[in-house]
Amino acid sequence: MRIKHFVLPGILLVGSITFGCNSGSNTSMVTPQATTVKTTISDPAACQAPNGQYEHVYVTVTDVQASTNGDAGPGDSSFVDLTPTLKSGAPMQVDLLGQANNNCFLASLGSTTELPAGNYQQIRIMLAPDSAAGSIQQNACGSFANCVVLSDGTTHDLALSSEAKTGLKIPSGQIENGQFVVGTGQTEDLDVDFNTCVSIIQEGNGQFRLKPVLHAGEVSTTSTSINGTILNAQTLKPIVGGTVVVAVEQTDNTGVDRILMTTVADPVTGGFVFCPLMAGSYDIVAVAVDGSGVTYSAGVETGLQPGNAAGNIPLIPAGAQMTLNGQVTSQSASNGAVSINTQVAALQQATASGLMVTIPLLPSQNATDGAYVTEANNCPSGTDCAAYTLKVPAAWPNTGAYVASGAQFTQSVAAPVTDAIDVLATDSAGNPTCSASEIKITTMIPGAPGSLIPNGPIVLTPGGILTAATAAFMGC
Repeated sequence: MRIKHFVLPGILLVGSITFGCNSGSNTSMVTPQATTVKTTISDPAACQAPNGQYEHVYVTVTDVQASTNGDAGPGDSSFVDLTPTLKSGAPMQVDLLGQANNNCFLASLGSTTELPAGNYQQIRIMLAPDSAAGSIQQNACGSFANCVVLSDGTTHDLALSSEAKTGLKIPSGQIENGQFVVGTGQTEDLDVDFNTCVSIIQEGNGQFRLKPVLHAGEVSTTSTSINGTILNAQTLKPIVGGTVVVAVEQTDNTGVDRILMTTVADPVTGGFVFCPLMAGSYDIVAVAVDGSGVTYSAGVETGLQPGNAAGNIPLIPAGAQMTLNGQVTSQSASNGAVSINTQVAALQQATASGLMVTIPLLPSQNATDGAYVTEANNCPSGTDCAAYTLKVPAAWPNTGAYVASGAQFTQSVAAPVTDAIDVLATDSAGNPTCSASEIKITTMIPGAPGSLIPNGPIVLTPGGILTAATAAFMGC
């Protein structure tokens, strides 16, 4: 089973695309006005060493394309080049873990004036294959076109999956509101995010493979950031000696907060910044472990807009991490084993109204998929399967709603502390698949795997180890 994306801290490839229209002529024959497109890359890094295993992640971009046809295949005539300079033979290699400038961006990929007004329902990002490595100027990957550099200094090929070779596709289902609407005479900014860390899979043979997770939506080039500070609720000082992972999340149509970006708070000040962000309402969710191995409850601040300062978000010490194990199986409509891509996340209720937030995982779980998910050797008959491990704080989130004067935080004291595991099944482009594409697991098998006491709730206790019920996907 290809575990493509656990909803965890990651790196984002962000393209800010500005559309500016030319003035039209006042004649009986009206010519549609073209827009100007400027494409840039941004990246808040959450898995860069020393917090993760990567020193650098290099990708070589050869083109970015857009189409008004959401079903258009590779090479379809409806695609318009957003970066014609790259396509003409000057690809750009970008370090996704590089230092961003004050405008949030790592690099400019170029511009075009050939984009007509319309409703754009698909974006494709083209990457160079290894066969083109020799033509890339100042190639940091040597004989590869795309690569990862580990914390030990070794360079490894970042292989492209088959779907990546025809362009990294962002379908309408992964575009905010389903499409980008660009009207004549308008100027728009388009943000394309690429969750790099969770898109890099280390396979059993040690090969690193790119299985991209992409989203897109409109942003503004000004007032696009949300910033704040993560503190220990007991000392009101930054959490010392460990790691604080901060996620910006947004509620989807199922009512669950999904992670859009993650970053690591400054180890000295506790500060964090997310930039750029598209217009909308966001929630901040942070987790931490300190230098003594103490885990902290999630800190959640809801209802922020780009340009807001989150202020201080306090996290409450919660003892040792809780370990949740489980298995995902997949079966075709003809009852045969079939491989799927899955997204697995731990969810907790953050508000009395029932808001479920995704709990980010700490970088130690993000080194590779193999750190927390493995191909299972003994799958149930007629299925493909994989096993996963999630480690979460054994406490309710500490939650407050944004106000300009500073959020007031409270933590539920209800017992027991419970959890849910959310599993999504997708195809290679990230579209839902199987007869039911989402399964929420709220029951478990207490004790060691194989225990005969099933169907209890997932109750969290500091240092506990529990096995969740199997997420069984059918009709895939």
